[in-house]
Amino acid sequence: MKLVYGVNDRPKPMQLLAFSFQQLLAIMAATIAVPRIVGNGMSAAAALFGAGVGTLVYLLFTKFKSPVFLGSSFAFIGSMSAAFAGAASVAVGYLGLIIGALFAGLVYVVIAVVVKFVGVGWVNKLMPASVIGPTVAIIGLSLSANAVGDLQNGAVLNADGASGASVYLCIFCGLVTLAVTMLCSVYGKKMLKMIPFIIGIVSGYAVAAILTAVGIAAEIPAMQIIDFSKFASMQWYPDFTFIQAFKGFSEIENVGAYITTVAVAYVPVAFVVFAEHIADHKNLSSIIEHDLLEDPGLHRTLLGDGVGSFAGAIFGGCPNTTYGESVGCVAISGNASVVTILGTAIMAIVISFIAPFSTFLATIPPCVMGGVCISLYGFIAVSGLKMVQKVDLEDNRNLFTVSVILISGIGGLALTIGAVTITPVACALILGILTNTLLGKKKNKT
Repeated sequence: MKLVYGVNDRPKPMQLLAFSFQQLLAIMAATIAVPRIVGNGMSAAAALFGAGVGTLVYLLFTKFKSPVFLGSSFAFIGSMSAAFAGAASVAVGYLGLIIGALFAGLVYVVIAVVVKFVGVGWVNKLMPASVIGPTVAIIGLSLSANAVGDLQNGAVLNADGASGASVYLCIFCGLVTLAVTMLCSVYGKKMLKMIPFIIGIVSGYAVAAILTAVGIAAEIPAMQIIDFSKFASMQWYPDFTFIQAFKGFSEIENVGAYITTVAVAYVPVAFVVFAEHIADHKNLSSIIEHDLLEDPGLHRTLLGDGVGSFAGAIFGGCPNTTYGESVGCVAISGNASVVTILGTAIMAIVISFIAPFSTFLATIPPCVMGGVCISLYGFIAVSGLKMVQKVDLEDNRNLFTVSVILISGIGGLALTIGAVTITPVACALILGILTNTLLGKKKNKT
């Protein structure tokens, strides 16, 4: 994959602002969605601030060699809900978010120490191209339902919580976004080719805004796609998690029992996310044509992810993880400049304090983001399939391994054990590793 800007390249200042903003748009919706799903008054602005801080920590640990943004992890939603469910008060729940992120971060630190002394050879043996390729493809394919679901929804909700806008108008706005993004990426000249997401989202937003304005004037709910009422209830500053958590110290009742509850909710999930961490970095490595597991090293990416997650959770409550949307943005734009990721992190921190601007970003309707995500998630899936191209599928060992991963992942195989959910991606990867190991007596030609 040809890159316009390599990892160490530095775009011009105005280009850097545009590229950083594009990355921010790519990760924005998912990053602020996690606190909204968990509820309990969690601040979306604080989550954005925490994602920026977490990414800065990650970049420091990886010596500015890995161009990916860290955002709020969906894998920990159940764990975060458990922290509130087992708390004596909401303030104690916020304290639990920080304690839980600390436990998750410690898991990464322990694994990083082991990797530092043992090396990454075992990773390549357990996860050759026949395992990691289809797993990366599953990461993109497993998100396809989210993209299509968003494509059909507006931001204005009915009394029952469902989108009140016409499905057909929402799809139209999303397809306009997708079409403009594709045209800019394929036929655009110079900067247009480098910022297809910005042009696509602005175009889709403009169409949705016109339809919404007409719908409001004519009192037609089906045409009201954008929720402009969010500007009336703007959060003017981030409500940081640690501020609420301090109140919880005096309200916590059974310290030992609560900490155990939080640990049980977070630690197993951290091991699951570790598997996805490897898949993301393998995918990014193939895009930038540089093995990140070797340089800066898996131990450094793990430390950056773990410590970055904890740092981010102190401010935003959400453990962070490397984002497939960010990787997809790198692939489509051809911009792997790590300075762009640094700019995105700083921009996320600054914007979290600029209420009108962050609210504007929050008003981008799901259908518009759905149009963009069709391409983003698709690129993740295709990059995984490109890895599979290097695999000898005439060898039944590889054929069975790839087949098991694809079918279990696309089929949505997931396991729930107590408060822990092993995601379809993790289940598919685990089954792939087991299959590859079971059939491992014959030498793998890949």
